[in-house]
Amino acid sequence: MPSVPAGPHDAAWVRVRASDPLVAPMLRQLGDEYSARYGKDAHTELAGYPAEEFEPPHGVLLLLLEQGAAVAGGAYRRRDASTAELKRIWTHPAHRRRGLARRVVAELEQTAAAGYARVYLTTGPRQPEARALYLAAGYTPLFDLAADPETIGPLPFTKDLVPPPDTARRVV
Repeated sequence: MPSVPAGPHDAAWVRVRASDPLVAPMLRQLGDEYSARYGKDAHTELAGYPAEEFEPPHGVLLLLLEQGAAVAGGAYRRRDASTAELKRIWTHPAHRRRGLARRVVAELEQTAAAGYARVYLTTGPRQPEARALYLAAGYTPLFDLAADPETIGPLPFTKDLVPPPDTARRVV
C-alpha cells in the first residue's frame, strides 16, 4: 500500500481497494450516519456501487492515515470521459472540525486532474455541512441555493479542474 506524505501529525495518504480492512470503518460510519439522517438503511446504497469503479485507471479510493488509523477519506469514479464523480467523503467523528474533509476533497481533485477536466458530486439535502464545504471549495451548485433543499433531493455540484502543470491530460 503506497503512501504519500500528507502533512503534520505523522499523516499519510494511501490508495486502497474497497476491500481493504481500513475502509470498513469508513463505510460503516457513512452508512450509519446517512441512515440516521434520512431514516432508511443507507448501507445497501453504499454497497450498490461495484468496488472496481473506485480503482485505477478510472477511479481511486483514498484514506488519510494518522498513526496507521484512517481519520478521513473519499473516492471518485468515472462519470463520463471527462468527468470524475466524487463519492464517500468521510471524516472519522473523533477527527471532525480539523479541516480534514476539505483536505480529502482537495486531494481527490488533484488526483482526478491528471485524467479528468471536471468533477461532479451530489450531497443530501440533510447535510448542510457538506453543502457549505463544497460551496467554500469553489463548487458550482446545479440547483437554486434559495430553494428548500428538501424539495430538491440530492444536491448536485460541479467544478472544473486545473490539470497538473507540465503534463498532458491523459485519456481515462
